[in-house]
Amino acid sequence: MAELSIRMATEADAAALWRIMEPTFRAGETYTVPRDIASGDALAYWFSAAHRVFVVDGTDGPIGTYILRDNQPGGGDHVCNAAFLTAAEAEGRGAARAMLTHALDTARDAGYRAMQFNFVVATNTRAVVTWERAGFEIVGRLPGAFRHPNEGFVDALVMYRTL
Repeated sequence: MAELSIRMATEADAAALWRIMEPTFRAGETYTVPRDIASGDALAYWFSAAHRVFVVDGTDGPIGTYILRDNQPGGGDHVCNAAFLTAAEAEGRGAARAMLTHALDTARDAGYRAMQFNFVVATNTRAVVTWERAGFEIVGRLPGAFRHPNEGFVDALVMYRTL
């Protein structure tokens, strides 16, 4: 497996990150963003001032990205939230596991007490298994909360783990 490195993203990464985001957003199977979202709008969301944005680099440049943020403001800011995107060509290269490990360590170092995923699409079984292996538990189920383009209305899961 090639060496991976994770670093803070910069605006110079925008085009590379859009190449990672676009296929996932267009497919509409895992994220609650409009399938026709413009690149500028997607990047503005990803690079929001409230987000810490990271990039995982492989030998040929960025192959994944994630954001880390407070899950809720005020009384909920001790729990963080994260979102992950991996390039299709990175499948099986350990990028998702590396980003999750990095995110958990970064969150712990930043003083967060827990991480919560608010809306994991239940048909995204690969993510569910990955999160469960990392110690996340399903603490809630939102019946029919996600309109999947192929499966129709499917459940969304709330997943949580202490740090």
